[in-house]
Amino acid sequence: MPLNIDWQQILLHLLNFLILATGLYLLLYKPVRRFMKKREDEYAQRETSSKQALDDAQAKREQYEHKLADVDSEIAQMKKAAAAETAAMCSEKLRKAESEAKAIVDDAREKAHEEHDKIIGGVGDDIRNIVDEMTSKVALSESVDDAYESFLKAAEEDGNEKD
Repeated sequence: MPLNIDWQQILLHLLNFLILATGLYLLLYKPVRRFMKKREDEYAQRETSSKQALDDAQAKREQYEHKLADVDSEIAQMKKAAAAETAAMCSEKLRKAESEAKAIVDDAREKAHEEHDKIIGGVGDDIRNIVDEMTSKVALSESVDDAYESFLKAAEEDGNEKD
């Protein structure tokens, strides 16, 4: 053997190396590769589901924003309707109050006119009674001074009775 090379030893080492490489391949490489593939698939599935969840969330967000915009416009319309209804009610109440005030003023004027006529009519009767009384006293009295004093006393008594 030249250079001290033993081919048998080399072949045995090569056989040992092949057995070791095959054993390691079967015991370590395949399970690790399978585990890594499984983990990679799991992460891909998580990414897909998270993207889908994100897309769903974005769609729901857009839907809710659209609904909020609709609700805002609906609220604005309701406010306008309520303002119009309030204005109508206020104008109706104001109209009723004005008509009631006019009726009260007209009634007060009518009553004042009736009271005026009643007072004037009563004063006329009182004056007639006083004049009748005075003329009867003047006719019956001896002097004009006594009649004048009687007239004044009667007028004072009537004035005190009415107060």
